Amino acid sequence: MSGILAGKRILVTGVLMESSIAFHTARLAQEQGAEIILTAFPRPTLTERIARKLPKPAKVIELDVTNDEHLARLADLVRDELGGLDGVVHSIGFAPQDALGGNFLNTPFESVSTAMHVSAFSLKSLTTACLPLMEEGGSVVGLTFDAQFAWPQYDWMGPAKAALEATSRYLARDLGKQRIRCNLISAGPIGSMAAKSIPGFSELAKVWDDRSPLEWDMADPEPAGRGVVALLSDWFPKTTGEIVHVDGGVHIMGA
Repeated sequence: MSGILAGKRILVTGVLMESSIAFHTARLAQEQGAEIILTAFPRPTLTERIARKLPKPAKVIELDVTNDEHLARLADLVRDELGGLDGVVHSIGFAPQDALGGNFLNTPFESVSTAMHVSAFSLKSLTTACLPLMEEGGSVVGLTFDAQFAWPQYDWMGPAKAALEATSRYLARDLGKQRIRCNLISAGPIGSMAAKSIPGFSELAKVWDDRSPLEWDMADPEPAGRGVVALLSDWFPKTTGEIVHVDGGVHIMGA
């Protein structure tokens, strides 16, 4: 099969809904010639149901990125299915409700710790768990929401995304000698399950209606998925530690 990912083997996390960036990444990756494997938590059966809407079948593995046993067995499970990996997509983020929606000053550290573990440290955990499968090098791509700014309602997910962005840079530094690139897509708001879990999300998304140079459609995750697929491909062979904005241009706008 032809395509910019022809012959690539890609692990994709975070396929929870057909409206998610991860689902469209998986779909586009298959259309561009990749074999994919999906991970899911806490409901693999939900991901299996959504996966049936992909162009081709895809195996689903249960993976809690905060569970050391799950991480330890991941390489063997993927090797049995695909033999190895050329790319990893990190589309994982979570914060407890008391860490969102205007509660920044009152959020307990326990909730902040959960947000940091799941949303930022997991990029390192997932990547290192997959290292034995990437002996020929490869590409790790994560998803962020621009951490340069303090967004309405986003609260402790903002610092978690800032930690994710820093983690990506340090992974890029340390894994370059193994020919592994690590980059992020900074996507505009999408009406996904993750977004809908944020109280007052519509207030945050309104920024794009008012300020995006390019018209932004919250119901269209494909542009971000295309960005992920491009970074997974060999078309960015010397790009690492980068954050590519797929946000309609909002990040360039001043007052």
